[in-house]
Amino acid sequence: MSSGSSNKSGSLGWRLQAAREMAFVGREEELAVFNAALYGGGCSVLYVHGPGGIGKSALLRRFAHEAEVAGRPVSMVDGRMLEPSPAASGAEAELVLRDADAVLLVDNFERIQGLEGWLRERFLPRVPMGALVVIAGRNPPDMRWQADPGWAGALEVLPLRDLRAGEAQALMDSSGVSAELREPLLAFAGGHPLALLLGAAVAVKDGGAGRRWMPNQDVVATLLDQLVGELPSAAHRHALEICAHAYMTTEDLLRAALPEDAGTLFRWLRRLPFVEWSSLGLFPHDVVREVLEADLRWRDPEGYAVMHDRIHAHLAERVRTASDVDVLGAVAALLYLHRGNRASADFHGRHDEGEFQEEVLRDEDVGTLLRVATAAEGAASAGCAAFWAERQPEAFRVYRRTETGEPVAFSAWLRLAELDEEELTADPIVAMAWAHARATTPLRAGEHLAVSRLWVLPPYRGNSTVMDVIQWRVIGNCLRSERMAWSYIEIRHPNQAWVEHVRRHYGMRDISEQPRLGDDAYTLFVHDWRAVPAQAWLERMNQPLVAGPAGGPSAATAKLAVLSQAEFAEAVRKALRQVSRLDALAASPLTRTRLIAERAGQNPATALSDLLRQAIDDLREDPRSVKFHRALSVTFLRGTPTQELSAERLGLPFTTYRRHLTAGIERVCADLWHRELYGTNAPANRST
Repeated sequence: MSSGSSNKSGSLGWRLQAAREMAFVGREEELAVFNAALYGGGCSVLYVHGPGGIGKSALLRRFAHEAEVAGRPVSMVDGRMLEPSPAASGAEAELVLRDADAVLLVDNFERIQGLEGWLRERFLPRVPMGALVVIAGRNPPDMRWQADPGWAGALEVLPLRDLRAGEAQALMDSSGVSAELREPLLAFAGGHPLALLLGAAVAVKDGGAGRRWMPNQDVVATLLDQLVGELPSAAHRHALEICAHAYMTTEDLLRAALPEDAGTLFRWLRRLPFVEWSSLGLFPHDVVREVLEADLRWRDPEGYAVMHDRIHAHLAERVRTASDVDVLGAVAALLYLHRGNRASADFHGRHDEGEFQEEVLRDEDVGTLLRVATAAEGAASAGCAAFWAERQPEAFRVYRRTETGEPVAFSAWLRLAELDEEELTADPIVAMAWAHARATTPLRAGEHLAVSRLWVLPPYRGNSTVMDVIQWRVIGNCLRSERMAWSYIEIRHPNQAWVEHVRRHYGMRDISEQPRLGDDAYTLFVHDWRAVPAQAWLERMNQPLVAGPAGGPSAATAKLAVLSQAEFAEAVRKALRQVSRLDALAASPLTRTRLIAERAGQNPATALSDLLRQAIDDLREDPRSVKFHRALSVTFLRGTPTQELSAERLGLPFTTYRRHLTAGIERVCADLWHRELYGTNAPANRST
């Protein structure tokens, strides 16, 4: 090879160009549009837009090569190098005004975005017919291009997306990435070209990492600079980090995590070139999401935990208060926060309206239910579906393919407070759940249990989108149900990996007995919502992902005691006698009940002592129970050594004092039992 400067193939520029050509993959549709315009069959102006690192500059270099092959003069203009004025830009782009064969390529247009109006109204109309102009930038074109009928046939807008899976594989081929490194690299970078190239460089260098490979901080920092760049303020960065952490960001979610200027920051987010929107809210490009998450967790783990907890609390409240039709989206958004502790394996969420739609069961759907149930699990199971569709039609949901309306699955959430003999005989799965609850800790007054039943056509079982939707409905039912003691979920022939995942991630256990329908055995997964209520269950799910600033488990996550009414009353009577002895109260089973769990932040024994004292004081509010208050107060709060002395201090006959004391204890037991069942904020029970 000659070393003379006249030999183009010997120059560094030629080698750089050749390497770039080798690394270029995909973009067939964009090249087809450009070539149609290049050879006179298309538009006069192409507007290419997409987030940083998506490959706009590489595409423009390929456009330049195609134009040179066609024998057309090419002028490249870089917005980073220009003064943002009409005079400076016009001088750089002058060639296209003088030559009808010229091709003008403008890169990094976002740096001179202020000239967009001048370009559209003053410069481009002077370009001769036959010339071709390509504008590439991060931001989409102003809506005034599309509103002007004159530009309708002259302008083509090309949003640049990620590479397809095969194209991403080809890019890794050209980068020399070994087979075992591709899965983690694709999991991080997806089809984003810059992320793939940077990750590939590190992966090839650190090839021994295998499936444990993760982008190092150099890769993360470089991508942040290239994709996000400088931000106006710390508040803007925080808003972007919230957008990266949440599945979808709405203004009310932003306000919950970042109260000040939420409206202003939301409007700023929606204009960012790497932030997209759907009917559910805003979401960033996947790679932007990944690098922002990785950077914040590394840079400020405590700040990350605080942000996560605020968003988590907001979304958990949304699940509790959402309308029935909005529950699925609310649960999906909440579960997305748990993607760091393997919930992502259960999440096939999309940013559109979804592949499947849920509907309530209508009368005309019953025949379809029987056909699906028979195809899914056989005649015996279909018989159970028919029985419950008649008894509890409101419990059923049907799941249809959005595109075709085809029903592919049915589910039922059966609420049961008591069962008759016909119901026990009709469904062995429900009968087994009922027997288990009665043998373990039976339902208390006003409580119910729930059994989840499902019938899914074979192609849609297992790890599928429709199973995600059904799961979201089940979780929503669990978190929203009032007075639910037990929930049971039946699965036909679950594999061991799935069983372990449900045990570990969702804290549900499978019972040893397996009910049978026909030739099939079913596994029942059970959860006691009195022992681990909804809030504690959510906290347990949350802990493996982020411990929070204080670290360690919350007191609310401790397993609660589930006492019968008789056991509860006996514990209250004993605790009243020990109300001033915190060491003795610490051993009371009442310290592990809902009453105390809902008084977060206190020592359990102290909380129990305060609760008992308050329950005695509350008796003064009812004129009929003032005498009970006086008997309890002098006996338990003033340290009177004997009941005889208590009666003497009250000036009462001993039998009258004993009657008042007994009635007062029963009133306290009834009031506290009422709060144990219905919550500490429930009004006091005045039935006795």
